[in-house]
Amino acid sequence: MGTGGRSGLQKGKGKADGVAVTPTAASASCQYRCIECNQEAKELYRDYNHGVLKITICKSCQKPVDKYIEYDPVIILINAILCKAQAYRHILFNTKINMHGKLCVFCLLCEAYLRWWQLQDSSRITDPDDFIRYAKEWDFYRMFAIASLEQTAYFSGIFTFLWVERPLRAKKKLNFVLLLKALLLSSYGKLLLIPAVIWEHDYTPLCLRLIKVFVLTSNFQAIRVTLNVSRKLSFLAILSGLLVESTMVYFFQRMEWAVGSDCAIYKSQDF
Repeated sequence: MGTGGRSGLQKGKGKADGVAVTPTAASASCQYRCIECNQEAKELYRDYNHGVLKITICKSCQKPVDKYIEYDPVIILINAILCKAQAYRHILFNTKINMHGKLCVFCLLCEAYLRWWQLQDSSRITDPDDFIRYAKEWDFYRMFAIASLEQTAYFSGIFTFLWVERPLRAKKKLNFVLLLKALLLSSYGKLLLIPAVIWEHDYTPLCLRLIKVFVLTSNFQAIRVTLNVSRKLSFLAILSGLLVESTMVYFFQRMEWAVGSDCAIYKSQDF
């Protein structure tokens, strides 16, 4: 998730990193956000020619609009892992990241592999017949489809809750496209599922639980930062998404499909 860094202040690279080089270019391109108070800003820094650059000061809070344009990407990533709101605002509003779809597909592949691994581990089939291998391959595709449907249900629950709650905050317009991108980016913690499965040990069930909690915490922070809402509202939105997702999992279980859901994985590995 970490992008930007010191390259944002290098002359000639401002446009590539989504950072304004001049005040004119800033006002013509897009609006940025102050990472401290979330107020809109026309530029992140000013270029006084001859390589003299100065970070813009926010008119609202009198702090630098985005101090992270001077930071290395590793530092930004660490702050994002710590779920700092300033790092999330820098990534979501002041940088251009077009990897939402690829990251989503890769996270779904990781989750599908975890479910498929659990399904194969429970079946204990060692027959090398080609038909068996073919069936196992289609089991993976089925797990990918189920994981996609469950994630869609989770996001739908969040969006539905925020849409129903929107009349209570009529003064604020919800940007669901930006929120979807924020949720997809903040789900990067699912990438940790693969190492947790590869290096299997006695604490694997605990690791999977911690990864789930980390992803939910990141989604919580993404909602709060993107919509600039309270922690209570973000928490209720996450609960709504989990409720719809759990309903989807229950439906699959009633259909007697081996969904390999998180709850099923945890219970099976505890024995």
